[in-house]
Amino acid sequence: MYLGKVIGTVVSTVKAPSLTGSKFLIVEKINQDLTAKKQTEIAVDTVGAGDGETVIVVGGSSARMSDGKKTDLPVDAAIVGIVDTVEISQC
Repeated sequence: MYLGKVIGTVVSTVKAPSLTGSKFLIVEKINQDLTAKKQTEIAVDTVGAGDGETVIVVGGSSARMSDGKKTDLPVDAAIVGIVDTVEISQC
């Protein structure tokens, strides 16, 4: 699981049938201080995220099951949350 920032969208008119109706977003990975890591990934959006939003992204089996059904989606990354705030404790 990691934090990311939505920086764009991907449109695909031909895709696996199980992905019909899915929205794909380009997510840039970010550090805990919200600075960019300069790494991007395409993730299926399960929460209605938009451009410029900070999001929580999961991968692997969590991403494949992120649609809330018991079917595996053919995806490597899924957006499962939109971040309101990030607080880091200074010990």
